[in-house]
Amino acid sequence: MTVIARQAFHFLPKAREIPGSIAIWAAILAEMTEFAIMFIVYFVARVHNPELFYDGPTRLSTSAGTANTLIMLTSSFFVVRAVMAMRENELKQCSQWLWGAVFCGVLYLVIKYFEYQWNTAQGLNTETNIFYGVYYYVTFNHFLHVGWGSAAIVWVIYRVNTGIYTKDDHEGLINIALYWHMIDLAWITIFPLLYVIR
Repeated sequence: MTVIARQAFHFLPKAREIPGSIAIWAAILAEMTEFAIMFIVYFVARVHNPELFYDGPTRLSTSAGTANTLIMLTSSFFVVRAVMAMRENELKQCSQWLWGAVFCGVLYLVIKYFEYQWNTAQGLNTETNIFYGVYYYVTFNHFLHVGWGSAAIVWVIYRVNTGIYTKDDHEGLINIALYWHMIDLAWITIFPLLYVIR
C-alpha cells in the first residue's frame, strides 16, 4: 500500500462496532431459535385447533398480561438508562437504574405466579386443551428467562459497585443489556399471540 493510499484510508470513517461479545450474540441466537420453534408450534397447533385458540385467550387474565408487558418495557428503559449512565461515568446512577430493572423483573415474576394461581382456580392447566398446553410451555419458559436474567443483572450491579466495570470497560453490562432486550422482545411477541389474537 502506498503512502498516499495509507493516508486516504486513515481518514475514512471507522466501521461502527457491534455492541456485546460474540458469546452473547451466540446465546441470543440460540434463545431466539428456541422461541421461534415455540412460535412455529403455536401456529401449527392454531391451524389444527382454531376454535380452541379462538376461545383460549378469552379465559386468560388480559390485565395480568398487559401489566407484565408494561413492566417489561419499563425494565428495558431502565437498562438503557443504566448503560447511558455508565458511559457518562455515573456509576451510582447506573446501579440505581439496574436495581429498577431487577425490581421490574421480580414484579413480573410475582404477577405471573399469581396469574398461574388464578388460572389453576379457573381449572386451566396444561391438560385442559392444546391452547393452554402451549400457553404454559411458552410463558413458563419465558418466566425462567426473566428469573435468570434478573439474577444476571444483580451480578452486574455487584461488578459496577465494586469498580470492576468502568466507563471504558463494561462489556458485561452491554451483554446483559442485549440479553434483557431479547427477553423483552420475546414477551412482546408472546403477549399478542396468547392474550390478544382471536
